[in-house]
Amino acid sequence: MKQSAYQPAQQPYAVPPESGRWRAIVLALLMHLFLVLFLWVGIRWQNDTPQTIEAEVWSPQVREAAPTPPPPVPEEQVKAPEPKPEPEPRPVVKAPPPKAAEDEPEEKPDIALEQEKKRRALDKKRQEEEIARIKQKRQEEAEKLAKAKEREELLKKEKLEKEKAEKERLAKLEKEKEKAEKAEKDKAEKEKLAKLEKEKKEKAEKAEAKRRQDEANEKLLAKSREEEMRRLSGAVGPGGSGDAPKAQGPRGDATYVNTLRTKIRGNTSFIPPADIEGNPTVEYRVDLLPDGSVKSIKKLRSSGVSGFDEAVERAIRKSEPFPADKSTGKVPSDFTFKHTPKDL
Repeated sequence: MKQSAYQPAQQPYAVPPESGRWRAIVLALLMHLFLVLFLWVGIRWQNDTPQTIEAEVWSPQVREAAPTPPPPVPEEQVKAPEPKPEPEPRPVVKAPPPKAAEDEPEEKPDIALEQEKKRRALDKKRQEEEIARIKQKRQEEAEKLAKAKEREELLKKEKLEKEKAEKERLAKLEKEKEKAEKAEKDKAEKEKLAKLEKEKKEKAEKAEAKRRQDEANEKLLAKSREEEMRRLSGAVGPGGSGDAPKAQGPRGDATYVNTLRTKIRGNTSFIPPADIEGNPTVEYRVDLLPDGSVKSIKKLRSSGVSGFDEAVERAIRKSEPFPADKSTGKVPSDFTFKHTPKDL
């Protein structure tokens, strides 16, 4: 019975007896004791509540995952077996020495568990990194979309602001244009009214000046005629010889008068304006020297057109020296001359 306790009942193979069997038996017992101890420690470690402390160990070299360890011996082998009828004793067989390749996984279960733990931690880390990468990519895409939308909104806002500014600028220009046109229109209207007022005033002043000039000319003409009558009366008075000329001017000789008129009119340079009213007359008294040159010119009546009056005065000065009267052989001391613009 004692020997049967050392027989390996679980061995499926029968090996012929060899020398040194006690040594093999001892080794077999040690192996079984080690296996029972390993199973007891492993089962106790699995039943303990795991703590929340985690530690990761990184190896500088990349290693392949260790092969899946063989399934542990069921707990039934550790627990007390149920009483069974004892088998018949077999002859003691020397156990073969354990092979290193087969026993290596059983000898290093902690290393396999640690490698599995590392592999799972590495897979978890890769998954977390992949999730983080996907999350980061989605976040970047969302940021890009947000920036693109923000930029689009900004461009749209700038476009609206530019359109608004352009509308305001055009409205301002239109308002300024209308204001300038109104101011120009008002200015033109004021200038027109001022011009009409000025023309009316000038016309009134001219009319008043013409009236006064006509009055002065009439008085001067009357005085001149009176002096001429006195002179003529003195030249052909009582006791006179009667050989003095009857007139010292062109009044008595129509041919001489026409000669003077033709000469002065030929030297007159004037274009009558289109708005001239009627055919006004200008009258001058011209005093001559014995050689026919002009001594003085005096306006007896104005035509109301200052340009025409000045043109006639220039023509009189341009016509000197005046010729002598053929009927008397002398140059008259003075003569009067009338001229109208439409006689040119």
